[in-house]
Amino acid sequence: MIIMASDHRGYLLKEELKTFFNQENIITIDVGTYSKEPVDYPDFAKLGIAKVLENKNNVGIFICGSGIGMSIAANRNPKIRAGLCLNTKMAMLARKDNDANVLCLPGSLRRKKAVKIVKVFLTTSFEGGRHARRLKKISGVEK
Repeated sequence: MIIMASDHRGYLLKEELKTFFNQENIITIDVGTYSKEPVDYPDFAKLGIAKVLENKNNVGIFICGSGIGMSIAANRNPKIRAGLCLNTKMAMLARKDNDANVLCLPGSLRRKKAVKIVKVFLTTSFEGGRHARRLKKISGVEK
Protein backbone atom coordinates (compact mmCIF):
# COMPACT_ATOMS: atom_id res chain seq x y z
CA MET A 1 0.00 0.00 0.00
CA ILE A 2 1.17 3.52 -0.72
CA ILE A 3 0.75 5.94 2.17
CA MET A 4 0.66 9.60 1.19
CA ALA A 5 1.28 12.52 3.55
CA SER A 6 1.92 16.19 2.98
CA ASP A 7 1.86 19.58 4.55
CA HIS A 8 0.20 22.55 2.86
CA ARG A 9 3.18 23.17 0.57
CA GLY A 10 3.11 19.57 -0.63
CA TYR A 11 -0.66 19.33 -0.95
CA LEU A 12 -0.96 20.13 -4.68
CA LEU A 13 1.75 17.65 -5.73
CA LYS A 14 0.20 15.00 -3.47
CA GLU A 15 -3.13 15.51 -5.23
CA GLU A 16 -1.45 15.26 -8.65
CA LEU A 17 0.27 12.02 -7.65
CA LYS A 18 -3.02 10.63 -6.32
CA THR A 19 -4.56 11.34 -9.73
CA PHE A 20 -1.70 9.43 -11.37
CA PHE A 21 -2.17 6.49 -8.98
CA ASN A 22 -5.93 6.46 -9.60
CA GLN A 23 -5.31 6.32 -13.37
CA GLU A 24 -2.98 3.35 -12.80
CA ASN A 25 -5.51 1.65 -10.47
CA ILE A 26 -3.06 1.85 -7.58
CA ILE A 27 -4.67 2.22 -4.17
CA THR A 28 -3.31 4.86 -1.82
CA ILE A 29 -4.09 5.98 1.69
CA ASP A 30 -3.98 9.74 2.18
CA VAL A 31 -3.36 10.81 5.80
CA GLY A 32 -3.55 14.51 4.93
CA THR A 33 -3.34 17.39 4.81
CA TYR A 34 -6.43 17.99 2.74
CA SER A 35 -6.02 21.65 1.77
CA LYS A 36 -3.51 24.46 1.28
CA GLU A 37 -4.32 25.80 4.75
CA PRO A 38 -1.02 26.12 6.70
CA VAL A 39 -0.20 23.10 8.90
CA ASP A 40 2.91 21.61 10.53
CA TYR A 41 4.63 18.84 8.55
CA PRO A 42 5.71 16.79 11.63
CA ASP A 43 2.05 16.12 12.42
CA PHE A 44 1.50 14.53 9.00
CA ALA A 45 4.85 12.72 9.00
CA LYS A 46 3.74 11.09 12.27
CA LEU A 47 0.41 10.00 10.77
CA GLY A 48 2.17 8.65 7.68
CA ILE A 49 4.76 6.75 9.70
CA ALA A 50 2.06 4.99 11.71
CA LYS A 51 0.40 3.77 8.49
CA VAL A 52 3.68 2.76 6.81
CA LEU A 53 4.59 0.64 9.82
CA GLU A 54 1.27 -1.24 9.79
CA ASN A 55 2.58 -3.55 7.06
CA LYS A 56 6.15 -4.26 5.94
CA ASN A 57 5.04 -3.93 2.30
CA ASN A 58 3.75 -0.40 2.80
CA VAL A 59 5.74 2.51 1.45
CA GLY A 60 5.28 6.19 2.09
CA ILE A 61 5.40 9.23 -0.12
CA PHE A 62 5.77 12.30 2.08
CA ILE A 63 5.80 15.79 0.59
CA CYS A 64 6.54 19.21 2.08
CA GLY A 65 7.93 22.44 0.71
CA SER A 66 11.51 21.23 0.33
CA GLY A 67 11.11 17.57 1.28
CA ILE A 68 13.78 18.10 3.93
CA GLY A 69 11.44 18.58 6.88
CA MET A 70 9.43 15.44 6.10
CA SER A 71 12.66 13.50 5.66
CA ILE A 72 14.04 14.62 9.01
CA ALA A 73 10.75 13.99 10.80
CA ALA A 74 10.27 10.54 9.25
CA ASN A 75 13.83 9.44 9.98
CA ARG A 76 13.33 10.09 13.70
CA ASN A 77 11.58 6.69 13.78
CA PRO A 78 14.19 3.89 13.77
CA LYS A 79 12.00 1.68 11.56
CA ILE A 80 11.75 4.32 8.83
CA ARG A 81 14.35 4.85 6.15
CA ALA A 82 13.24 8.00 4.35
CA GLY A 83 15.10 9.35 1.37
CA LEU A 84 14.73 12.81 -0.10
CA CYS A 85 14.95 12.16 -3.84
CA LEU A 86 15.23 14.93 -6.39
CA ASN A 87 15.79 12.70 -9.41
CA THR A 88 15.38 9.11 -10.59
CA LYS A 89 18.97 8.11 -9.77
CA MET A 90 18.50 9.12 -6.14
CA ALA A 91 15.19 7.20 -6.04
CA MET A 92 16.86 4.08 -7.45
CA LEU A 93 19.73 4.27 -4.96
CA ALA A 94 17.41 4.97 -2.02
CA ARG A 95 15.68 1.64 -2.68
CA LYS A 96 18.55 -0.46 -4.06
CA ASP A 97 21.20 0.52 -1.52
CA ASN A 98 19.21 1.73 1.50
CA ASP A 99 15.93 -0.21 1.32
CA ALA A 100 14.09 3.09 1.85
CA ASN A 101 10.46 2.68 2.81
CA VAL A 102 9.55 6.37 2.52
CA LEU A 103 10.14 8.64 -0.46
CA CYS A 104 10.27 12.35 0.40
CA LEU A 105 9.68 14.93 -2.30
CA PRO A 106 9.63 18.72 -2.49
CA GLY A 107 6.23 20.15 -3.30
CA SER A 108 7.75 22.33 -6.03
CA LEU A 109 8.52 19.35 -8.31
CA ARG A 110 6.62 19.28 -11.56
CA ARG A 111 4.14 16.41 -11.88
CA LYS A 112 5.96 14.73 -14.79
CA LYS A 113 9.28 14.61 -12.96
CA ALA A 114 7.65 13.52 -9.70
CA VAL A 115 5.87 10.64 -11.46
CA LYS A 116 9.17 9.45 -12.95
CA ILE A 117 10.83 9.53 -9.53
CA VAL A 118 7.91 7.69 -7.93
CA LYS A 119 7.88 4.99 -10.63
CA VAL A 120 11.58 4.28 -10.12
CA PHE A 121 11.21 4.25 -6.34
CA LEU A 122 8.29 1.80 -6.48
CA THR A 123 9.87 -0.56 -9.00
CA THR A 124 13.41 -0.81 -7.61
CA SER A 125 14.22 -3.67 -5.24
CA PHE A 126 16.67 -3.73 -2.36
CA GLU A 127 19.94 -5.34 -3.44
CA GLY A 128 20.89 -6.71 0.00
CA GLY A 129 24.44 -8.04 0.41
CA ARG A 130 26.88 -5.38 1.50
CA HIS A 131 24.00 -2.92 1.76
CA ALA A 132 22.21 -5.12 4.31
CA ARG A 133 25.41 -5.14 6.37
CA ARG A 134 25.47 -1.35 6.29
CA LEU A 135 21.83 -1.08 7.35
CA LYS A 136 22.64 -3.28 10.36
CA LYS A 137 25.38 -0.84 11.28
CA ILE A 138 22.89 2.03 11.08
CA SER A 139 20.65 0.12 13.49
CA GLY A 140 23.65 -0.18 15.80
CA VAL A 141 24.14 3.58 15.78
CA GLU A 142 20.48 4.02 16.80
CA LYS A 143 21.08 1.96 19.95
